[in-house]
Amino acid sequence: MGASVIEEQRDILINTIKNITAGDWKILVVDSDSKKVIDNVAKEDDILNHNIANIERIEDRREPNPTMDAIYVLSPQSHIVDCLMADIERRRYRRCFLVWTAVLDPQLRRRVDGSALAKQQIAGFETLSIDYFPRESHLITFRDPWSFPILYHPACNGLIRRHMQDLAQKIVGLCVTLGEYPKVRYYRPQNPIHEASVLSSHLARFVSEELDEYAQWNPNFPPPSSRPQGVLVVTDRSMDLMAPIIHEFTYQAMAHDLLPIKDGDKTTFHMTVNEGALDAEEKDMELTDKDKVWVENRHRHMKDTIDKLMGDFQRFLDQNPHFTNSNSDTTSLNAIKDMMAGLPQFQEMKEAYSLHLTMAQECMNIFQHHKLAEMSPTEQDMATGLDEDNRKPKNVLDAVVRLLDDDAVTQADRRRLIMMYLLYRDGVIPEDINRLLAHASLPPQDGEIISNMELLGGRMTHGLKDVRKDIQPLFPIDTKTPIPEENYLSRFNPAVKTMLEYLCRGTLDQTKFPYVKPPLDPNEDALIGQGSLRAAKPSWAGAGRRVADNRQRIIVFMAGGATFSESRACYDVGAAMNRDVFLATSHMLTPELFIRQVGDLSKDKRRLDIPMERPPQRAPAHLFERPAPPPAPPGGQRLPPGGAQRVPGGLPGAPRPGGAGSPAPPTQAMGNMSLHASRPSNSSDQRPLSSTGGKPQKLEKEKKKRNIFGMKKT
Repeated sequence: MGASVIEEQRDILINTIKNITAGDWKILVVDSDSKKVIDNVAKEDDILNHNIANIERIEDRREPNPTMDAIYVLSPQSHIVDCLMADIERRRYRRCFLVWTAVLDPQLRRRVDGSALAKQQIAGFETLSIDYFPRESHLITFRDPWSFPILYHPACNGLIRRHMQDLAQKIVGLCVTLGEYPKVRYYRPQNPIHEASVLSSHLARFVSEELDEYAQWNPNFPPPSSRPQGVLVVTDRSMDLMAPIIHEFTYQAMAHDLLPIKDGDKTTFHMTVNEGALDAEEKDMELTDKDKVWVENRHRHMKDTIDKLMGDFQRFLDQNPHFTNSNSDTTSLNAIKDMMAGLPQFQEMKEAYSLHLTMAQECMNIFQHHKLAEMSPTEQDMATGLDEDNRKPKNVLDAVVRLLDDDAVTQADRRRLIMMYLLYRDGVIPEDINRLLAHASLPPQDGEIISNMELLGGRMTHGLKDVRKDIQPLFPIDTKTPIPEENYLSRFNPAVKTMLEYLCRGTLDQTKFPYVKPPLDPNEDALIGQGSLRAAKPSWAGAGRRVADNRQRIIVFMAGGATFSESRACYDVGAAMNRDVFLATSHMLTPELFIRQVGDLSKDKRRLDIPMERPPQRAPAHLFERPAPPPAPPGGQRLPPGGAQRVPGGLPGAPRPGGAGSPAPPTQAMGNMSLHASRPSNSSDQRPLSSTGGKPQKLEKEKKKRNIFGMKKT
């Protein structure tokens, strides 16, 4: 699909570096946080290929290089400013070009601007607003799982305002990257029971104010475009509490739910490559957008994924018949994996298919051993409130109890079943919760997890004599449309999908999803739903001419974490409705992580180790160490008055001509010197040239306030 946030952010970084180097060699200085932003979208060679002689970390010990300019790409943190000022005071580099990943706090900006040495050395100052992590072409995270407790833990009220300001700045940074000054809408819960029900409205206002302020200081924003104005929808986890709990049977969501996938700076799956062969090795295989097999299959139903993988492999064998014989079995995943071990000539293709065949096989093993096929119909009934015939389901409690009695159903799945049942019933009396937990052989502490769901707006309990209201779902299901039999285990759709469909049609309820600034034309939504002339491709565009992508861009921000099923929904709606839909969130949720984080909401806040409450980081002490004095001459003699003298900045001055006792030429030192100092592997024989001409870049204005499967069992 058209745009890619990964490419957009990479282009911004590379072009900024290219514009500053301008053919002249420079050093790139980063910090630990800005390095993560860069490493997420660019390889080191991508950077070094643009006249970067070396990449250094500002927190590390570094040799001074006063003859070269440095480009600093830094995160706007107090201790990083301390590191920067230490470099400037020691004249570590000749000139400094400052590039910030986000807006620098005015107080820190004044500290930089007020330094006389900084004024002498700083040759450029700019802010890129790239403090976020594109994970896929249309999926962005902030890698901030602590956002969940800050937003929903009762004891974190004092942190919310500052955290929302941070979130707003990152969301605005994403909008700036995409060149969008969008209309802002937000989720407003109907009949809320939780204190955090105002979360989306407050955050949407913060974002709207930040957007307006950015536009005020940057008259070229937004850039000219023939796309219709974009829309930003701010919502939060409370809009859909079923999505993080239900079993999903599309490949990506199912794999993240069932397999031990590590999700950190990289997303990896640990497996044995070339299993059974002499060169077998344990390896962490990365799941990225560069893996075409992953990108092509991640949103398919698991049955379709397996059919596709096996079909693609069979097609490969048809094209390369010398790799197989007439007795080969190509209908079993394990048989295909064994055949692949004998294809050393196709290492990259072999590793990619081996990875996904292994993951698919492990998912299917868990699916069969833990009775997910038996569990799923009941889950779907509870999540949708309807059975396969679009009628109110019967005997749901009996079905749940039968599953709780089954030894093949894991404790984690029993917990999920109980939570879904309580959400489906809109709460039961507390005694019934205790009975269900005891029947499922779950510890009484799990009752805390269940009661914590109320902090997210999920009603778990009610009094014996409470009058029960008929609660309407946020998006009622059309019961007139029959459900195909192959979709019986995939009837549930995340609320995000229906919301986006209504939004694209121009029928999204403005009482449930109001605008921060209502449009002047009340019929504007309907007009957008009918389509825009500007969004259509011109008929005169020739086959060889590159047509501008004029699709409207929609950004959904899900506060409190998003699920992989919601990410898939954004891609699906975008493809069906001819829109570019981007999902941004603090972090990605698996059912295990979601339930753990809900359980944390009743823990002592101090045990959560929230970064905002940690002691402030400090710059490394070695940055402030004075350079060691030069060794004394042999015999303890002192330099005569005509010798080298000190000048401001700690650099030795030249010896005075004709001065008595002028030091002898350093012939021995020169003989020991190597003319082939360490250089980047891609650099040519030409020495870096020093930059002479060119005016310093103008300083920016200060800104702020800142899934049955037709598979053989193996």
